[in-house]
Amino acid sequence: MLVLADTTVLIDYLRNAPSAERVERLLGRGDVVCTTAINVEEIVRGLRSSERDVATRLVTGLVIVPLGAREGWQAGDWRRHFGTHGTTLSQADCLIAAAALSADAVLATGNPKDFPMLEVTVEHWPVGR
Repeated sequence: MLVLADTTVLIDYLRNAPSAERVERLLGRGDVVCTTAINVEEIVRGLRSSERDVATRLVTGLVIVPLGAREGWQAGDWRRHFGTHGTTLSQADCLIAAAALSADAVLATGNPKDFPMLEVTVEHWPVGR
């Protein structure tokens, strides 16, 4: 199974909180954990100075799912569709969801409400302590 870890899950992993054990179980059974460049940027932006080395090792070990024109188009379609129905979605979340869809990955997140797209399989991974 391919699991695209959203920023909430990756930060939880960095801080050895609930997602850490779940990620380790996935890796132990041979599943692949991936993310996007957007998530990497979000992690780096919020890093505590003591987390830099651990974050570097984490990001180096992840598969980074590419974003291209297809994902951009899909993200734009979702933003337009949901926007016309009164729901504003972030550009970043739509691109992350589009990457998960393109990669046929399950999207693991602590914020499933941010990903209402029916085409994407979203798993709620409660985060924090």
